[in-house]
Amino acid sequence: MAAGEPGAVQDGSSKGGLRAALGGLTTRGRSFLAAGVAAAVCAYVLGQVDLLRVGLLLAVLPLVCVIALYRTRYRVTGTRRLSPSRVPAGSEARVHLRMDNVSRLPTGLLMLQDRVPYVLGPRPRFVLDRVEGGGRREVSYRVRSDLRGRYPLGPLQLRLSDPFGMCELTRSFSAYDTLVVIPRTVPLPALRLAGEASGYGDGRQRSLALAGEDDIIPRGYRHGDDLRRVHWRSTARHGELMVRREEQPQRARCTVLLDTRGVGYVGAGPDSAFEWAVSGAASALVHMLERGFAVRLLTDDGNAVPGEGSDGFAGSTQESADSAGLMLDTLAVVGHSDGGGLSRAHDVLRGGNEGLLIAFFGDLDEEQTSVAARMRQRTGAAVAFVLDSAHWSGVTDAPEAARAERRLRQLREAGWAVVPVEPGAELPALWQLAGQMRADTHSAGTGGSTGFAGGWS
Repeated sequence: MAAGEPGAVQDGSSKGGLRAALGGLTTRGRSFLAAGVAAAVCAYVLGQVDLLRVGLLLAVLPLVCVIALYRTRYRVTGTRRLSPSRVPAGSEARVHLRMDNVSRLPTGLLMLQDRVPYVLGPRPRFVLDRVEGGGRREVSYRVRSDLRGRYPLGPLQLRLSDPFGMCELTRSFSAYDTLVVIPRTVPLPALRLAGEASGYGDGRQRSLALAGEDDIIPRGYRHGDDLRRVHWRSTARHGELMVRREEQPQRARCTVLLDTRGVGYVGAGPDSAFEWAVSGAASALVHMLERGFAVRLLTDDGNAVPGEGSDGFAGSTQESADSAGLMLDTLAVVGHSDGGGLSRAHDVLRGGNEGLLIAFFGDLDEEQTSVAARMRQRTGAAVAFVLDSAHWSGVTDAPEAARAERRLRQLREAGWAVVPVEPGAELPALWQLAGQMRADTHSAGTGGSTGFAGGWS
């Protein structure tokens, strides 16, 4: 019963049969039926004709109600609309239900119930009075979840009752909708980058599609094109006006790496280290898309979103909003990976010109620290937010803290701008801190561009 897609319920359907209708007798209906049978038995034993008539009346009334409700022929359609269909964790969405009686006969009392997962709240129930022929009723309810994910809503159920309350029949629509709860995102300070290619901020660079007068690929003339851009040689060759292609902006690339290894995180729930990392990755990719960068979401198991297209990055050929929605939908359902290492993500970063790398790491042992250090050699600049288990588990073991500090130092020496993340830390403040560390990152770099010019604005 998706938005704009009607579903219909027709009472009198053979589904379930008359036996199922008899199973819909309410407590009142069963009591009447039992009292009628008992009265009829007593009348037979005592020879009381008047008592037999009363017993027959009590027994027949619920059966008549069952048959009448079972054979009712009015049709009811319904639609559901989510507003919005994608919400951040902790935010509310409103579900609008509309019921239409498309038959000429009025309905009886309708009890409306929608199925929702328990994490979204209690199951909504509504009582609708008599709906006239061709009439309409609209109701709405709210859902909210602190846990990201994809949650089905529906199918919608109608419970029909007779005027005496003897029988209730349940009919269900077949369609359902899906509510996507994405990670929370927070606004981040604007980042200015320099290097081989810049985003649509400071230091913008432009380049032609192909270099050289003879290599320019023209296109057909469109209304409004400047006649000074007419390419006469191609016009003579094709027999129609051809113009040079406009210069295309060269977008800087940014890869957001999310470490999903189960061994890298401790705890569970909305306030766990892994959920912080997921929310941080979502905030970073949305921020970089808004700044005009071509962005790719990469996980430790080597899966890239939006995927392996011409360049594997979103934003250059798609609208930023669509690109962000695709990656946020992926983060809404991302879980812990079975892999134990970052080697597959390292292999994906094989181009050697991947631009900026923003990584959210869990706990790193010596082997994974070495792999992460090698990733820096294939990027223009690299920022790592490390969520160490010692901080998040509350362990104050001095030797373990020393080992963790040595791993962070190894990343810094490889050229990473490393920011340790403690419980309750705010990403915007850490983002600002990463910008202040650019000088240290430059001094410890391994020959590539630092990627940080002018800090964070």
